[in-house]
Amino acid sequence: MTWTEVLAPIKSTEYFTQLWEKVKQEYATTKVFPPKNQIFRALELTAFEDVEVVIIGQDPYHNDFQANGLCFSVSEKVTAPPSLKNIFTELKDDIGVERTSKELDDWARQGVLLLNATLTVRAHSPNSHKDLGWEKFTDFIIKEISDKKENVVFVLWGAFAQKKAELINPAKHFILKSAHPSPFSVYRGFYGSKPFSKINEYLASKGKKAISW
Repeated sequence: MTWTEVLAPIKSTEYFTQLWEKVKQEYATTKVFPPKNQIFRALELTAFEDVEVVIIGQDPYHNDFQANGLCFSVSEKVTAPPSLKNIFTELKDDIGVERTSKELDDWARQGVLLLNATLTVRAHSPNSHKDLGWEKFTDFIIKEISDKKENVVFVLWGAFAQKKAELINPAKHFILKSAHPSPFSVYRGFYGSKPFSKINEYLASKGKKAISW
C-alpha cells in the first residue's frame, strides 16, 4: 500500500478539508514552520511499505531554519537543539556512533518515520498549532501502521508520545518507552535507555535489516 491509499479515507472527510483550509490560512497570514512544501516530508521520505520504526515527536521546531518536516531533525545551517544533542549523546553511548549530520533524512530513507503529532507551528511560538486539528490526522497514521503492518518499533519518548500507545497493538509491535530527550527529563531515564541497540536487536529478531544510525 502507498500513503495515498492509506490516507484516502481521512483525506476525503470534511474534517480534513477544514483542517487544510485552516493550515493554508495560517501560512497566508503569519510565519509558519516548516516551509509549506515540507509539511508532509516525513511521509514523502518514508514510504508506507518501508516503515520499520516510528519515532513520535510533539510539534515542529519553532525557530528560523530549524523545522524540515521530520521530528527532531534540523537543517545543517543551524545549531542542534538540546533534544537532538541529547539524542546524539545517547546514540554514541549506546552503540558508539558519533553522528555529525543534524538532518535525519538518512534515517527516514531507511524506514524510520519521524512523525510529529502536530505538523505545523507558528514561528517562535511552541505548540501554537496544537488545537488546529492535526492530531486526528497523525493519530490516524499511527493506528493505520499498527493495524496494517507487523513488527514495527514505536518509539515513545516522554509523556506526550506515550499517550499514543493506546493506538498501537502491542501484540503485533514493539513499543519502546522512555523519558524525553529534552534537558528537563534527559536524566530521568532517557540517558542509558539504549533505544538504538534495542531497535536493531528487535529488527534482527524479526529477520529485518538493522538501521544504520
